[in-house]
Amino acid sequence: MDLLQNTDFWIGLIKIIWINIILSGDNAVVIALAARSLPAEQQKKAIMFGSGAAVLLRIGLTVIAAKLLELSYLQIVGGLLLLWVGTQLLHEEDEGDEDGGEKAGLWVAIRTILIADLVMSLDNVIAVAAAAKGSMTLLILGLAISIPLVIFGSQMMIKLMDRFPIIIWLGAGLIGWVAGETIVSDVALKSVVEANGWLHYVAPALGAALVLGIGKMASAKEPAAPTA
Repeated sequence: MDLLQNTDFWIGLIKIIWINIILSGDNAVVIALAARSLPAEQQKKAIMFGSGAAVLLRIGLTVIAAKLLELSYLQIVGGLLLLWVGTQLLHEEDEGDEDGGEKAGLWVAIRTILIADLVMSLDNVIAVAAAAKGSMTLLILGLAISIPLVIFGSQMMIKLMDRFPIIIWLGAGLIGWVAGETIVSDVALKSVVEANGWLHYVAPALGAALVLGIGKMASAKEPAAPTA
């Protein structure tokens, strides 16, 4: 009864739901991009495994995330990993056409999801922990809420990507954007970024441009399909 009448609790819960809606989107995009070229049954496995991994990572990171973000160069490394993930996701759809390739493709997708989740879950954990203000109940609810958001978000994104292929490029660009944001948020660059505020906008844009540019070049180098 006290919980129902606790205004701060409900305000905190609303904040956490909103944070999860906003910040779970990039995880859903990564999972959808990594799983989109797999057979339907393997798509389900990749989505479920990727979503579960995202939540488990957030649980594990909740205790140590704030300390991790204080380490110099960690976010630079994480951002560079995201740039690599973004470029890989743009030209994976032509791989794994054979049965053995399909099995390998599932594990490649899972590996990609894990790497991206590890980097991209940090902001979510920090934001949810701040909104929870030390309440373990709110923290657990925040983590629980993120599960269906990521699962259903990934499934929806795959359907949209099948219907509107341009979303694949927009999704990869988003990953590049997040990579740029991650790099300039590193402790080692704090003084440089504070002295040059424009880096907050230029670095994400460069990250997106880099991923899309490399993806475009890779697509251009792919051999044309043989004619009958």
